[in-house]
Amino acid sequence: MRNIIFILFFIGFVSFAQEEEKEREKALNESRNLTWEANKELSEDNFIDAEIDYRKAIAKSDENSAAPYNLANAYYKKETYSEAFGRYKQAGELATNKADKHRAYHNMGNVFMKRKEYQKAVEAYKEALRNDPKDEETRYNLALAKKMLEKEQEQNDQNQDNKDDQDKNEDQKDENEDKKDGDNKEENQDQDKKDEGDEGDKNEEEKDENKEGEGDEKEEEKKQPDQGDKPQEQQQQPRPNQLSKQQIQNLLEAMQNEEKKVQEKIDAQKVKGVKVKNEKDW
Repeated sequence: MRNIIFILFFIGFVSFAQEEEKEREKALNESRNLTWEANKELSEDNFIDAEIDYRKAIAKSDENSAAPYNLANAYYKKETYSEAFGRYKQAGELATNKADKHRAYHNMGNVFMKRKEYQKAVEAYKEALRNDPKDEETRYNLALAKKMLEKEQEQNDQNQDNKDDQDKNEDQKDENEDKKDGDNKEENQDQDKKDEGDEGDKNEEEKDENKEGEGDEKEEEKKQPDQGDKPQEQQQQPRPNQLSKQQIQNLLEAMQNEEKKVQEKIDAQKVKGVKVKNEKDW
């Protein structure tokens, strides 16, 4: 009885497996047919319908690596490199033989070269060569990617050196400006002190001049006779010990001349007091 049950179970399992295999084969065939249609549409420059059929083919079966690979080629020709990379990567993962894997990784390297991602291109070409070490085109592309990567690194190093030099120059410039501002500040402070000293000297000179002028005026006042002693005009003859009218006039003129000289002296001293000092303060 147990043998019969086992036989029936085995027959059922085999039948299920065969049915599943038939479905898988059917899906794969439909996927390949859709891929063929898409290839035809793409050759007729009907990209939109071709893209739709490629996507349907990919959805039908995950064993058809040709569908994502051909769709990636279509994206590559349209320079849609991000989409192309995604489909090449999918094709490489679905591929079951080294030839298909080699083609997928080789073209991934081409995408990275277009995007100037040279380090990633080097890795992709290396993976392609692992699946087909004899491919000379992949080997040439790998050498080119390495050369471009080396050149890029040299350029980056040069740019960094230039940036460092620029930063150094900027720091030196800021340092010079700070030093200049400090020197100007000290110079302005010295000039302020100097101006204050000159102003003080000027004020002292003016005080001395005013005192000197006051002294001259007092001396002149001492020389000037009391107006109460001036003789009246109706008197024809001077009294004894009194000045005549002519003498008084001469005395007044002499006083005016002395006062004029004193004023000229004061004016001259004032001009000298505001003279700009040319000597340097060491």
